[in-house]
Amino acid sequence: MNVSEAVLTAENLKVELGGTPVLQVPSFRLNDKEVVTVVGPNGSGKTTLLLTLACLLRPFSGGISYRGELLDSRDAVFRFRRKISMVFQDPLLFDTTVYNNVAAGLRIRGLSKNELKERVPKYLKMFGIEHLAKRSARKLSGGESQRTSLARALVIEPEILFLDEPFSALDPPTRHALIHDLARVLQETGTTTLMVTHVEFEAMKLSGRIVVMNGGSIIQTGSPSAVMDNPVDVFVAKLVGMEAVLNGKVLESSNGSLVISIYGKQVCALGQGKPEEEVNCCIRPENISVDTRNVSGEDRNVFAGRITHVYSMGPFLKLNLDCGFPLISLVTRDAFAKLGLAEKMDIYASFRPASVHVLKRNI
Repeated sequence: MNVSEAVLTAENLKVELGGTPVLQVPSFRLNDKEVVTVVGPNGSGKTTLLLTLACLLRPFSGGISYRGELLDSRDAVFRFRRKISMVFQDPLLFDTTVYNNVAAGLRIRGLSKNELKERVPKYLKMFGIEHLAKRSARKLSGGESQRTSLARALVIEPEILFLDEPFSALDPPTRHALIHDLARVLQETGTTTLMVTHVEFEAMKLSGRIVVMNGGSIIQTGSPSAVMDNPVDVFVAKLVGMEAVLNGKVLESSNGSLVISIYGKQVCALGQGKPEEEVNCCIRPENISVDTRNVSGEDRNVFAGRITHVYSMGPFLKLNLDCGFPLISLVTRDAFAKLGLAEKMDIYASFRPASVHVLKRNI
């Protein structure tokens, strides 16, 4: 089977709730063995898209096809549902043992006891819960419950796995460990997967393609690096972590290099533009360095400024900077301490021209 073969497609998909359009997708394609993550803010339509593609929500118009078969009848939808699995934020476990939870889908499908004994332990081990096989689901932690839910979904070896915010209720260490294990399992099994999330790390770690949604429409789709590094507009830029979005005007343009005026200060950037053109300059906080010294050089933009606020971000600190224009920097606690940084302190902020993502501004 060709890896690029479409498993699930949708055309002219439209969903209405109470007469109000909440989803309008001209086309969508999920390829065999592909892991796709749908991201967007609350109310963007990402869960509506997932539920519609899983045939749990009926579209107002448009069609969905599974391996070329249009899912336009009850029988076709029933056959399709037998080939998919879903995992939600709530594990939705049965009041029985972990083993029986994982085996449930296989029993429904009529597999023999010998087949259960062969397959269930395999998937318990995949998710590191083989030692919990006889434990009641009522006595599981949040992470253990979600591992059980994922093992139950994958043990039937579905054609498509649908995941709707499966990690959002977990604490960060548990979430990171489970995401790491799920990424490994999906790679081992080659399971075609569609996941909804609003967490950048989950999308980067798990998927080969990201779909960005807003207002019920797909705004951008591409590889994680393409979406993260080259957002198509300010909305996507902020969604993927480019927190500094600055209005500017192009002063000079030559061979892919730009000089842009921002609040009267000159910023060097890479990109395309014409003199006098209004642009947005988007910069990720991890690409902005802070120092007590002026580290000016030909390959860096350097601006004198002040730390106005410091926010804790776990192992990192987020710094709000006033350099005549606002910037946001992300530094490690270790770097913050070694440099002797503090709130209200005068500093120098610097970033490379390649770190500035330039977008034409809609005025």
